[in-house]
Amino acid sequence: MDKTISFIRTNSFGQLVSLVEGRLFASHLPFMIADDGSTMLCHLARQNPQWEHIEAQEVLISFQGPHDYISPGWYTSPGVPTWNYQVVHVYGNCSPIHSPDELKAIVERLTQNYESKFQNPWVPKYSEALLKNIVGLEVSVNEIQCKFKLNQNRSEQDRARVTATLDEYGSGKLATAMRENKK
Repeated sequence: MDKTISFIRTNSFGQLVSLVEGRLFASHLPFMIADDGSTMLCHLARQNPQWEHIEAQEVLISFQGPHDYISPGWYTSPGVPTWNYQVVHVYGNCSPIHSPDELKAIVERLTQNYESKFQNPWVPKYSEALLKNIVGLEVSVNEIQCKFKLNQNRSEQDRARVTATLDEYGSGKLATAMRENKK
């Protein structure tokens, strides 16, 4: 579970999918996940109709990691064209958050998370008027599915050639993921 939570934190810009008036609807949002993986937090614009329909629905949040095309010409043994990728799907139920204090805490935590990598991080100051323009969401996680398709079925020699070629063509993050996830 720690590996999955780490993956979500590294690739935290996810796609929230639910039904709005009987039709699939997606919003792309940054998420935070609890240390134990039991809940996730995000916020969206109050103008976004998704929040008005989301309560009592099971939602899907999809997180995608590095990915790229893999040519069979990179293998030492016969193969077919494929795509290597990492993805995590989180299923859960949403509860809207309207409390200004809770919204402020969510936005400040998200901001701190992303600002912390900068030498001179910006310190947020959000007014209650600004917070009225957003709705927070807490997702109670029901299930997490993880799929890392990284040529695990190929020989060590093929994997080494693929990772070297990915590095050469600028897909270093995928090559690193392949090295770290051998089985």
